[in-house]
Amino acid sequence: MHLFIACSTFALAVTLAVSRPRLASGLQVTPASAAFAGVVCLMAAGTVQVSDLASALDTLWRPLLTIVAIMITTAAARRLGVIDRIARRIIMREAASPATLFGGVFAFSLVAASVLSNDAAILLVTPLVLAFVQRRFPEAPELCVPFAFAVFMAAGVAPFVTSNPMNMVVASYVGLNFNQYAINMLPISLVGSALTFLVLRGVFARELAAPIRDEAPPAAASALTGAERRMLTLLVAVTATYPVVAAFEGGAIWAVAAGGALLALWLVWREGKGSPAGVLRRDVSWDVLVFLPCVFVLATGLRNVGLVDLVASWYHGASVATIGVTAALGSAVLNNHPMALVNMLALDTRPDIAQGDVLAALIGGDLGPRLLPTGSLAGLLWLEACRRQGVHISASRFVRIGVVLTVPALALSLAWVAFL
Repeated sequence: MHLFIACSTFALAVTLAVSRPRLASGLQVTPASAAFAGVVCLMAAGTVQVSDLASALDTLWRPLLTIVAIMITTAAARRLGVIDRIARRIIMREAASPATLFGGVFAFSLVAASVLSNDAAILLVTPLVLAFVQRRFPEAPELCVPFAFAVFMAAGVAPFVTSNPMNMVVASYVGLNFNQYAINMLPISLVGSALTFLVLRGVFARELAAPIRDEAPPAAASALTGAERRMLTLLVAVTATYPVVAAFEGGAIWAVAAGGALLALWLVWREGKGSPAGVLRRDVSWDVLVFLPCVFVLATGLRNVGLVDLVASWYHGASVATIGVTAALGSAVLNNHPMALVNMLALDTRPDIAQGDVLAALIGGDLGPRLLPTGSLAGLLWLEACRRQGVHISASRFVRIGVVLTVPALALSLAWVAFL
């Protein structure tokens, strides 16, 4: 009975979190409310205990604090115009033709996803790029689709632990620090991104090569303001400090991120772009921050009824390819957040967790959401951002392009891990 309750509650909570239906009263189910309701059900059924909640908070407070800090810093950079200004400078420099602009957009999206986190980069850059393409090439609306995919697919394997919230949670749980993660994942990310770009460029070769009427070139971008320079310096300094702090035993990445966030809030206040309270209220996704620990508790419920043991037995003696492909398919179907936590708990049952197995699970979790729109909350929000710009991408087209891009990138990335 407990097994049925845990599995059905988990499935229903994830389904509601992804679909976000509107209720008759006009209220909309959010990921946080769906996951929280699931936790309440499991506690009422006795599947999870108060001790499981305490364990979740003890495990997650550091990565959650880091995620909050990155959200605040990203919001400050947006409010001060840094992201918009840098993106426009890069875009305008590469705007001579669709093909050259495509490469510039992909490269900028890759850097933004690495520094700001993949979710933030996708949501911030997508509307900016689509608006520019629509203005620059008004006679070729079909170009918006390639550029939308360039932004979404550039955020592949997270090169740094701070580049993906779920990777941060898993890495923290298994004791993989910033430098250990980056040494292994940075080259994988770069090689996989290069392959993704080449395949994506081939998929949209016809659209990008079509003759475009020569429009007047966009006006040259002005120089960065003092506030923008200070914010950019802060972003670079915080990112550069991560590996330095991680080099020391017990180095607290969360403290660096929190310090950067406090300085970012001060810059926003100093430049009159809002109050710290306003940034915390409007720009921090508290819904996601509630969703993550609640999903952790839901996954703990699956462990308590023995379901995670089934995944662990499947992983026992399995190759990195098996683990990575399972993680990718599970992330596409179940959503990457719950699948990452199930993987984490399943691998934790083993007496000695092999680093390659953890990396394979993380890679699968990063790339799996490319296969189905429901694979990540970022994917659903990206589709919504495209719709708001008048760019409609069907689920079938998403799947077709996602499979073509994901299969070779996943195979190359897992092969790299296997030979580490």
